[in-house]
Amino acid sequence: MRNVMLAEVDALPVPVLPIATSYPPGHLLLWHEHRRAQLLYAATGTMLVETDHGAWTVPGERAALIPPGTRHQVRMLDVETNSLYVDPAVVTWWPDECRVVEVGPLLRELLLAASDIDPRDALSERDGAVLELVLHEASRLREVPLHIPIPRAAPFTELCRRYLADPDLAVGNVVWARDAGMSERTFSRRFREDVGMSPGAWRSRARLLSAVPMLRHQNVSEVAGRLGYATPAAFSYAFTRAFRSPPSSLRTR
Repeated sequence: MRNVMLAEVDALPVPVLPIATSYPPGHLLLWHEHRRAQLLYAATGTMLVETDHGAWTVPGERAALIPPGTRHQVRMLDVETNSLYVDPAVVTWWPDECRVVEVGPLLRELLLAASDIDPRDALSERDGAVLELVLHEASRLREVPLHIPIPRAAPFTELCRRYLADPDLAVGNVVWARDAGMSERTFSRRFREDVGMSPGAWRSRARLLSAVPMLRHQNVSEVAGRLGYATPAAFSYAFTRAFRSPPSSLRTR
């Protein structure tokens, strides 16, 4: 199915609903949740997925696994998606929180084939086999650690979401502590207790994540300069250390 609203077909008595959708650049799917588990595949572009507890950056030709009942919003940066909405009863292995995963050539072709299946009609034997194989392949996906935790306590939550929207190199602990109405020492201690890393380390990871959509149209040297790194090598080292993959590997294949 293509460009179909989930609400129109969610009640169908089928375990898997394949839906492909095209989005305009910058389109924001506001906070929502669904009863089915979702495999959200970015055939093109980059997706920015947020939940109450974290943010995930999904480059083209990767996917997000979103658990059922998870409140989330998604910003689409010139994206075409192939989604699967799956009854939780048939995917008991589904993760309990969002993940970004690699999508290999076989699953990529299966998702493309599944987008032409319309469960509102009687499924052919081939259709059923495609959907069954899609789920089998989805259960074997490798995670890519393109995520960052979101603090749960105010005022840290608001500060972090604001920084994700605009990762300004000039913003430091002094600014954050002042905005939070705390001493710098108290702010840093409470932030670390909430999120498990220092504010500086959190902002550094957020800036590195912001590089992912930039790498679609800019080379490593340009992105390194925009993010304030002294050399492309320094940026590549920091990126690889944070995400276990060099920046060049996350460009759309």
